[in-house]
Amino acid sequence: MGTNIATNESQSALCEIDDLRVAFRAHDGSMNEAVRGLSLTLNKGERLGIVGESGSGKSLTGRALLGLLPPAAHCTAQALRFDGQDLLSMRADKRRRLCGQQMGMILQDPKYSLNPVMTVAQQMREAFALHDPKLGRRAMRQKIVAALEAVHIRNPERVADSYPHELSGGMGQRVMIAMMVSTGPRLLIADEPTSALDVLVSMQVLAVLDEMIAKHDTGLIFISHDLPLVMSFCDRIVVMYAGRVVETCAARDLVHAQHPYTRGLLAANPPLVNPPAELPVLSRDPGWLNDVQGASA
Repeated sequence: MGTNIATNESQSALCEIDDLRVAFRAHDGSMNEAVRGLSLTLNKGERLGIVGESGSGKSLTGRALLGLLPPAAHCTAQALRFDGQDLLSMRADKRRRLCGQQMGMILQDPKYSLNPVMTVAQQMREAFALHDPKLGRRAMRQKIVAALEAVHIRNPERVADSYPHELSGGMGQRVMIAMMVSTGPRLLIADEPTSALDVLVSMQVLAVLDEMIAKHDTGLIFISHDLPLVMSFCDRIVVMYAGRVVETCAARDLVHAQHPYTRGLLAANPPLVNPPAELPVLSRDPGWLNDVQGASA
């Protein structure tokens, strides 16, 4: 899996984020920033991994790009662009259509992402109708079945008429991928898409995702805690700490990362062969909060 390394020089930008800040009001009235001055660029056809601990701002960054932040969030940015379009000044209805047709998000656990009282077909019909509202009933059914077949579900007719609780975790995640990818989005944000799955099923799901992204030439933002997984699946990696980017590098170069936080994350992933007797403890430096963003690879 994985593609050739994409660089800003070799490909044009699909989306751009400049000085993104997401804050929430505390009980005492003060504003607490969860994302603090983040800037990044995703190129067309590139797979960009975002890694960091829980609470580092990875998911909020993806949701801000899609306009899916909770009402309590206060979001500002110098620039937020998708394919040259200014998302900050875009009307809400146009941005919703853009998210339904050209931008999509795969969430981390299908048990919470799929509606438990609607069949798979009913939920996929809603997603596909945003892309092609004039599609007839029979054609819609054929498209749903074809989408499920494309993610290697063996009995797509049965799965289409099933409820989420009747599906395994891996099958539910394939349904999510089918819903988001089969319409051919230009940008896909995958937020921990394999965190609730075992290793074998995770690899199967990633293989399906890899195939679908290559088919549609989709730009991918892959959010994960799993550094080895991101190194093998992505082209470039952004490391986040406390709402800031502390390092950016090509995925193949992550093992040579220089920032002490990145080095600490790597050390927390011991090798399977001759693992150390004790895992090192990550010592945090308050100065990291003031670090400038790492240079791009």
